[in-house]
Amino acid sequence: MRLSHAVRVGAWVLVGLNVLMAVGTIAIFARMSPAIEVILDRNERSLQACEEMLTTLSMVSTKRPFTPKEIQSFRASFEDAQANITENQEPKPLQQLAFQENKLYQGDRNARITSIKAIIDLAQINRKAMFAADRHAQQLGTTGGWGVTFMALSAFLVGVIFIRNLSQRVVAPLEEIHTVLQANRNGETLRRCSGVHLAQDVATIYANLNALLDEKRASEYTPPFPPLPDGIQESAVNVATNNQTDKST
Repeated sequence: MRLSHAVRVGAWVLVGLNVLMAVGTIAIFARMSPAIEVILDRNERSLQACEEMLTTLSMVSTKRPFTPKEIQSFRASFEDAQANITENQEPKPLQQLAFQENKLYQGDRNARITSIKAIIDLAQINRKAMFAADRHAQQLGTTGGWGVTFMALSAFLVGVIFIRNLSQRVVAPLEEIHTVLQANRNGETLRRCSGVHLAQDVATIYANLNALLDEKRASEYTPPFPPLPDGIQESAVNVATNNQTDKST
């Protein structure tokens, strides 16, 4: 039946939209994850190296050279920053640090000032990159949120249309059939199924049900043959008797 086919199609469309919305939500979070990972892994590592270098410098007096332990600590942080170049502007401050490294370990004041500026520049570069990655992640989240909202709205509208069509094409005809059958059981034998703008399948069911009710009413209310008057009845009996006599002879 075409009606059942339409109901199945509508139900599958509604299910498909909900699945699409779920897949879209997962895809949005999957795209946001790398942007957040950039912030936590790449730039945060460089910032930590800058903080460790500044911490080491703050613990070394300006009037003396670095101790071997302080050199080892500073060099470890510096090498960590060199191994984590993620932005195009990072090589310049790192080169400045490398150029001043030996003088810095010897306690040179100018080398110390230059190194501190280079470390601050390196931190600023990574901090700006983090802000850019954060804005990108926010844009992805906003775009994805609107996308999910659009899919949810589409699913809602399709659901409303599906329920409306189901009510008009299935529920309302079933209620009409129930009302007509109940009315016939209660003695309203002239009540029949009717409606406008019916689906072809519903119209066929209505027609078949009305025909059955008409046949039922006709079988229940067929009047008996009225009795013949006495003279006519006697003549009919004589004719029948004469016919039988003629047949016997």
